Amino acid sequence: MKKVISFLMLSVLLVGVLSACGTSEKSTSGSGSKEESGKKVLVMGTSADYPPFEYVDSAKGEEIIGFDVDLANAIAEKLGYEVQVKDIDFTGLIPALETGQVDFVLAGMTPTEERKKNVDFSDIYYTANHLIVSNKDSGLNTLEDLKGKTVGVQLGSIQEGKAKEIAESIDIKIENRNRIPEIIQEIKSGRFDAAIIEDTVMKGYFKKNPELTGFILEEDTEEGSAMAFPKGSELTKEFNDALLEMKENGELEKLIVKWFDQ
Repeated sequence: MKKVISFLMLSVLLVGVLSACGTSEKSTSGSGSKEESGKKVLVMGTSADYPPFEYVDSAKGEEIIGFDVDLANAIAEKLGYEVQVKDIDFTGLIPALETGQVDFVLAGMTPTEERKKNVDFSDIYYTANHLIVSNKDSGLNTLEDLKGKTVGVQLGSIQEGKAKEIAESIDIKIENRNRIPEIIQEIKSGRFDAAIIEDTVMKGYFKKNPELTGFILEEDTEEGSAMAFPKGSELTKEFNDALLEMKENGELEKLIVKWFDQ
């Protein structure tokens, strides 16, 4: 009798262990997995330090929110997908695409010619200006004022490329950091004289840091943000079609107003 009871207890224990293993696999599964709804889960790579595009509002929780997240979810709903957001340093986003860790990237990324060698891009979904940001008492009001100064940029960003362009004609020292909050802190501490940051991103930082200011970096060409996909991915056309629909029916404009006109 004792053997029978022991066997039954062992069976129950094994069932519990196997059930737990199954649950763990589902919650951590990556590209190509399915949720209980039966929809395919697409893993979105982003760098959650770029409000209002993608960030974590610690006062409300640990969930990554923002314009890009809403855009991804809206498109996924149209196409019958679910989205799982994965936070990665900006420089690791394209490598993550290339190695299959994520299915697409939505991170305020500009489709440069260099990046196009490694990934495919959607159409542009948002355009913005670049700002030269500094402390209000810095006396920096023009590009020429940057001569001999240290300028901070996000590693691997389009702003890093802009800084290198400026350095061709103006003697500046370029420093990079992985995250925008790090750059803001370096300006406030005086380790950076200035930084190049997108104007929509700086809007929130200006509210929290009234000692900072900035002026627009005038450019000859219009640039913007696009979604990135692995080379040859069928998702590129699917997302483009859904994006076009959102542009035509006003859904995209509603998201822009929600996140940028605050």
